[in-house]
Amino acid sequence: MDRIQIERTGGFAGFGLPGSHVQSRGEMALSELSPADRAAIDALFDGKGGAEPPMPDGFRYRITRKTATGTETIEVPEHKVPAAIKDSVKDVLK
Repeated sequence: MDRIQIERTGGFAGFGLPGSHVQSRGEMALSELSPADRAAIDALFDGKGGAEPPMPDGFRYRITRKTATGTETIEVPEHKVPAAIKDSVKDVLK
């Protein structure tokens, strides 16, 4: 329950979308995050990040975590994601 999975989708090339040959994914332990980054992620999961319409050609991040009550997934625009999480994502060809 200490790990999160991250997936980046969208952008000009449509990474991670159906038909894409590039997937952008990462995984990291929550304990690797600074207290400020951890608080930012908790706020996003609590819905305090606010909903925003998608930006054309903008990246979105799908972040998944497991909790005692089950799996939770959110999708947020790139500018709301802490740098440490963005840096954990790597592109792979499939």
